[in-house]
Amino acid sequence: MLLNPKHSEVGHGSHPSARCFPLRRRHGHLMAGPSVSVVNACTRHGGGGSPTTVVIDDAVLTDDERHANARRAGTSHTAFVDTSAADVPRVRFFTSAGELTNCGHGIIAAQAVLLQRSGGTEHRGRQFTAGRTFATTAIRRRDGIEVWFDQGVIALPDGGDATGDGIIAALGLERTDIAADVRVASPGTPRLLVPVRDRRTLLSIQPDYDRLATECRRLGYLGCFAYALSPTAGTGAARMFAPAIGVDEDIANANSVGCLAAHLLDTTGSGAIEIHQGDGLQSPSSVSASATRTADGIVARIGGVVGLSAPHGP
Repeated sequence: MLLNPKHSEVGHGSHPSARCFPLRRRHGHLMAGPSVSVVNACTRHGGGGSPTTVVIDDAVLTDDERHANARRAGTSHTAFVDTSAADVPRVRFFTSAGELTNCGHGIIAAQAVLLQRSGGTEHRGRQFTAGRTFATTAIRRRDGIEVWFDQGVIALPDGGDATGDGIIAALGLERTDIAADVRVASPGTPRLLVPVRDRRTLLSIQPDYDRLATECRRLGYLGCFAYALSPTAGTGAARMFAPAIGVDEDIANANSVGCLAAHLLDTTGSGAIEIHQGDGLQSPSSVSASATRTADGIVARIGGVVGLSAPHGP
């Protein structure tokens, strides 16, 4: 059974019903507008998840139109899918602030919508995003659609601890709240991984968003991924703050979970993790990731379950 998305606060706005696009004229012909779906990406136990807009636009929209529609969508992220090029869809992502290079939970949402539209029960394919083509898997389940994708090589440069003081202060934390060294991780866009002492400390974080946005822009970070690992191996909780891209707090940030899996593999030898987010936003989410070493570096595979609404538009 597929789930309808819940109306909840996400980043900068609330989740409205999906909007339809009007007919538009191109090369002298009227064309039907794109198909729009709103889905809950990375649900937990059949509920919650991050409301994400998926637009099948087949290159009909201009970038200015994509940005404008992302601002109006009311969800933190919008995925625009072009399926016109052979069998490898091109997917791009926009927030209210502009285009993103990548979006992990947006990839999961887009692949779920493509499987839903096909009417199939399973699809193993590829997607083109951020200049690379990578493998994806989507499988229909009773509680939604489970999606996995290959994140690619994750860079783990040294020196994050030397640049973390401003961000730690912007989070409202002291150095005594930090459980280990912070670290920069990048699957293409760097972000700071910040380990805190425990889940209570994690939930108590009240960032100064203006200061955090300034620090992230100064250092070139997408945002800050604060996390607390559970005593039992392989699980933990996290919060992702990215005000520099127009999302104060993300309900789910799949790429950062992949980055954390890579960091854990590098430092502990175990690269499998399931991370819960969104509890403080009344929309619990879950993302799983598994990291492995390759000749090119550490790579991760990321997965989550998507609850779908009916598509809107033609």
